[in-house]
Amino acid sequence: MQSIEDIAAEIVAREGGYVDDPDDPGGATNFGVTLATLRRLGLDLTRDGVIDAADLRALTRAQAIGLFVDHYYHRPGIARLPDLLQPSVFDMYVNAGANAVKILQRLLREMGQTIELDGLIGPQTEKAAAAAARTAPDHIVDAYGIARRNYYFRLADGRPASRKFARTQAGGKGGWIRRAEEFISPRFHLSLADFNARVAAW
Repeated sequence: MQSIEDIAAEIVAREGGYVDDPDDPGGATNFGVTLATLRRLGLDLTRDGVIDAADLRALTRAQAIGLFVDHYYHRPGIARLPDLLQPSVFDMYVNAGANAVKILQRLLREMGQTIELDGLIGPQTEKAAAAAARTAPDHIVDAYGIARRNYYFRLADGRPASRKFARTQAGGKGGWIRRAEEFISPRFHLSLADFNARVAAW
């Protein structure tokens, strides 16, 4: 398994640099880190007494990697999940916070586990994820990736402004869908025809 730092570096590369898209409900980001995150953590990087866009722009790639490892991997307890699930859940936690865990918990419920949908990795979720990984080691990662992809589709279904993150202007798979499919075996990737059928109502 890759080191968590390497996985975090891949997430930062996937997120890219400074972006301020008015259609992104999370607001401006730099390497995937939001201004709200800097404020929550009290990171006044410019040391001017105010945490604002200048601090977000001042964030370095190395700082973003460290922040993700500390606050999006260790703090929520992703290390308690089976190794094979950690990269995808970590990536999704950076992208969607506690919803990453809720997606996993819903999937585990569908697999017959009895757990709360609270977005927290506690003993119940840890035990259920371990059982699922033992029972279906060749399928759990794909199943989680597909659940992620469906989550993105549902977001875009309900919020037209977000559809550009799921479908490109040219009509192909957008960043959200490509991101989810990075963690799904190629045989479960949507064909262009299936993708177009899924988004036809948009």
